[in-house]
Amino acid sequence: MNYFKRLLKYIWPQWPRIIVILVCVFVIALTFSASFLTVIPLLKVMMGQEGLHGWAHRNICSYRYGIDFYVPDNTELSDPENAYSTFLLLTKAEEDKLGYKSGLRANDRIVYVSKEQIGENPGSMAASEMLDKLANLGADKRLYIKYLSYEDSGEESEHTTEIKANAPAFYLGASQGLLSMVSQTDSRNSKSEAMRVVMLVVAGMTVLRCVSRFFQGYLSQKVVNIGLADLRDDVFSHIVEMPIGYFSLKGSSDTVSKFLQDSQMAGNGIKTVFEKAIREPAKGLMCLAMAFMLSWQIVLVFLCGIPFLGFAINKLGRRIKKATKKSLVSWGQMLSKLDESVNGLRAVKVYNQQDREKQSFRGVNQRLLKEQNKIAKVNALTSPLMEVLGLFAGIIGFLMALEWVLAGNMDETEFFAMLMLLGTSAESFRKASNVWNKLQQANAACERIFSLVDTDKERDTSRPAVPAKIENEITFKNISFRYPGAKNDALKNVNLTVKKGENIAVVGSNGSGKTTLLNLLPRFYDPTEGEILLDGVNIQDMSLKNLREKIAVVSQKVITFHDTVAQNIAYGRPSANREEIIQAAKLAYADEFIKSMTEGYDTIIGENGAGLSGGQLQRIVIARAVLKDPEILIFDEAMSQVDADSEAKINQALEQLTTERTSFVIAHRFSTVINSDVIAVIDQGRIVDTGRHSELIERCQTYKNLYETQLLQ
Repeated sequence: MNYFKRLLKYIWPQWPRIIVILVCVFVIALTFSASFLTVIPLLKVMMGQEGLHGWAHRNICSYRYGIDFYVPDNTELSDPENAYSTFLLLTKAEEDKLGYKSGLRANDRIVYVSKEQIGENPGSMAASEMLDKLANLGADKRLYIKYLSYEDSGEESEHTTEIKANAPAFYLGASQGLLSMVSQTDSRNSKSEAMRVVMLVVAGMTVLRCVSRFFQGYLSQKVVNIGLADLRDDVFSHIVEMPIGYFSLKGSSDTVSKFLQDSQMAGNGIKTVFEKAIREPAKGLMCLAMAFMLSWQIVLVFLCGIPFLGFAINKLGRRIKKATKKSLVSWGQMLSKLDESVNGLRAVKVYNQQDREKQSFRGVNQRLLKEQNKIAKVNALTSPLMEVLGLFAGIIGFLMALEWVLAGNMDETEFFAMLMLLGTSAESFRKASNVWNKLQQANAACERIFSLVDTDKERDTSRPAVPAKIENEITFKNISFRYPGAKNDALKNVNLTVKKGENIAVVGSNGSGKTTLLNLLPRFYDPTEGEILLDGVNIQDMSLKNLREKIAVVSQKVITFHDTVAQNIAYGRPSANREEIIQAAKLAYADEFIKSMTEGYDTIIGENGAGLSGGQLQRIVIARAVLKDPEILIFDEAMSQVDADSEAKINQALEQLTTERTSFVIAHRFSTVINSDVIAVIDQGRIVDTGRHSELIERCQTYKNLYETQLLQ
C-alpha cells in the first residue's frame, strides 16, 4: 500500500475537513448503535417487567455503585411474613465499587433508604422509591441503607450502612428530564407516554445520524475532488517536464490512460476510505462496544472469528491488485487502439480493413474483459464468504448468550438487544469486507500514476551559462546518438559548423538521421557522445528555458491548440498585442484567410486543427515562429503535405523568416534546397558532404542520387 500512502499527501492539507468527517462518522456510529439499545426500554415497557423508570434507575445504580437488582414481574417484591413487606434483592455487588465497600453483597435485601439516620422500626418503603433515591443521590451526599442478609448459619440479620455518592453519570440530568415526561404508575397511559419518549429519542438520533451522513458524504467527495485536482496538477506539471524520448518509446495513450482512468480509480479508493472504510467499521465497533456493556464474555467469543476474516480478506485483496494492474494496462492499450483507428480511419476505409481493425480491437477488448471478470469474481466472492464466516461466529455467540440467559446472568430483553447488536455489527463488517479490495485496486492505480511522477525530468543545469546572443557559430562536434532501446546509433560522429545567419539545408534519404540531428539542438534528446556548442558554450551547460527561447520549430506535423487563432499565433509570446499578431500573420501569408473566417482572429481552432486545411494550419504555425522572432529556426519538412498554392506562399514566408537568421531546413523538394547557403548531405547517420548545390552536384554521388530521385519531384 506504499503507493496509496503517497496519495494521502494530497489529502492531509485538508485536515479540518477530515476532522469534521471523523466527527460525523463517530456521531453516525454512536447514534446507529444506540438506536438498537432502545429495544431494551421498549421491551421493558411492553412486557411490563419494571417500567421505564425502573430500568433507567437500575442501570444508574449499577454504574454508580456496582450493584444490580433482581427484576420482578409486574409487581414489587414482597414478603408478607416479614416486618418489611417490600425490598430490593441484590443480584450483584462488584468489588472495589461503592456498594461493596459499604458492606452490600449479592442476595442481600435492601428494605429502607433515607437521607437521615434510620430508626429501629422505620416501616415499609416501596421498592421503586428506594431505587429512585439511590439513582438520584447528588454528588458527595449520603444515604443510609437498612438491609437484611443471611449469616453463614442461615439466620437472617439486620444491618444499617451508609453510602457517600460519587459524581452522578454525565447523562443523569438528561435521562431524568426525559423520565419526568413519563408517569411512574403502571397504567396504560404511562406505557403510552414511555413509548412516545423512546420514539422521540429514536427520532432525534435518526435525524442527527442523517445530518451527519450528509456532511460526511459531501465533505468526503469534496476532499477527494480537491485531492485529485492537486494530483492531476502535479502529474501534468511533471509530464510536460519529462523527456520527449519517454513518449517516443512508450507512446502517449498509456500516459493519458494513467492520467484519466487511473487517477479516477485512485480517487475512488480515497472516497472509500472516508466513507465505507471508516463508517462501516465504526458502526460495527460501536455496536460491539454497546454489546460489550451488556456482556463482554459473549463479545470476546464473537471476536474469535476476526483472524479468519483477516486472512480471507488479505488473500482476496492480493488477487484484486494483480488483476487491476492488468486491467489498467488493457485500458491503456484500448485507448491507444481507439486513437490509432479513429485518426487512421481514412486508411482503414480505403484499404477495406474494417474487419481487421474490428478483430484487433476485439482482442484488446477481450483481454480487458478477462481481467474485469477476475475482479468481479473476487468482489462477488468477498461478501458471501464474509457472511458465512460471520454466521458461524454469530451462531457461537447466540448459543453462549442463550446459556447466559438460562443461567440467569442476563435477562430476556438484554438477550434480544445483544442479538441485534451482534447481528448488526456482523452486517457492518460484511459491508466493509470489500473495502480492502477497493484499496488494492486504488493502490494498483496509484502505482501506475506515480510511475509517471517517478520518471526523471529533462536534465537541466542549476548554474546555466547564458550567451546573450549568438555572435559567431553553432557547432556539432563528434555527435553520436542512439535512441533508448535501439541496437544501433542513429547518428555517428557527426561534425558540422554553421555560421550565424546562415541558412543550411539538411538533405538525405528517409531514416538517414536528418530530424534526429536537429532534435538535438533544442535538446529534445541529448547526444550519446559529443557536444553541441553555441559560440563555444555547450548547450548542456545552458538552462533549457534560455536555450529554447532562442529556437522556433516548424515541423511536418502541425501542432495547434484548442484555442483562438490569435492565441495559437501568440503561443510562443503570450504578451504580444493584437497588432503584432496580425503583422506576424501577414508575414506568414496567413492574414488573408484568417480575415475571411467568421470570427477572424478570435475563431476557435478545433481539435487537431479541424476546419482548416494543412496549408492554412502550416502558415499559422509559421506566424507563431515569426512572432517569437527566434535566433535559430528549424524547418522540418513542413511542406510535404501542402498544395502548390500553399507551398508557394509558405516559401515566400520562409524566405522572409530566414533572412539574417540562422536556420536549418529539412526538405525533399529542390525549390526549398536550392537557395540555401549550405547544404549538408547525411547518409546512414553520417554527414558525407557539405557545400552549395553547384558544388555537391559535381562531387557528391549521394547528393546527386537524392537530386535525381527526390529533390526534382
